[in-house]
Amino acid sequence: MLPIAIQVYSVRDEAAQDLRGTLEKIKKMGYDGVEFAGLYGHSAAEVKAMCREIGLVPLSAHVPYYDMVADPEGVLKTYAEIGCRYVAIPYLTPECRPGTDGFADVVKNAAMLGRVAKALGMTLLYHNHDFEFTKIDGKYALEVLYDTVPADLLETELDVCWVRVGGEEPAAYVRKYTGRAPVVHLKDYAGGKSEHMYELIGIQSEEKKPEETPFEFRPVGSGVQDMPAIIKAAEEAGASWLVVEQDQPSMGLDPLACAEKSIAYLRSL
Repeated sequence: MLPIAIQVYSVRDEAAQDLRGTLEKIKKMGYDGVEFAGLYGHSAAEVKAMCREIGLVPLSAHVPYYDMVADPEGVLKTYAEIGCRYVAIPYLTPECRPGTDGFADVVKNAAMLGRVAKALGMTLLYHNHDFEFTKIDGKYALEVLYDTVPADLLETELDVCWVRVGGEEPAAYVRKYTGRAPVVHLKDYAGGKSEHMYELIGIQSEEKKPEETPFEFRPVGSGVQDMPAIIKAAEEAGASWLVVEQDQPSMGLDPLACAEKSIAYLRSL
């Protein structure tokens, strides 16, 4: 089994209250590393020390796209100081998604950010959702991004939940990027594609409609995904790490219990 990290966003409320205590719980559960999404008021030096003392690899960080573009060296230097191997563009707001004029700037800026990250000893990743599976001239926007920006400046962080919601089979899509898929996001879910999926990651929609199969994120191994097949594909594609992410808790469990259920399942394989 590849080493397993958790995206700290999964337990963000707990981390905001007590980052060190939360990291200690993550380590005790059996995780090998962490991927950050914010530092919860701590300095890079403090976070680096916490990870070293607790025994967690500070693998990577999701850093808001506009923050990185506004001050590439200043922002990325923080994560280099922590010791992150990777930084990721985590999410695009509507005005820069595929189908808008802003997406061309995303492609251009990804190359620029990739060069800055590389100079600092890190690799830039792109973390997809489902909207990148919009087609541009017959090709997925996600593929346009990866075909345009060289592999030495941008690698994939395929989120297998959103790959499936976007209409592709996750294991096959991971294999498509063999040699360019160092980090794979393991995310499980139940229910069908929904107008309100993004409410679960904090994006509100205007209109409420009843849904026959409500969408919800699930602990890894508790949803619709064929996780053994995905993990096998990740290994065959040359991945170095798996990252657990669950945007919202479910099944009557709190975020830490969901995180523990995910790692227990993965360790049982």
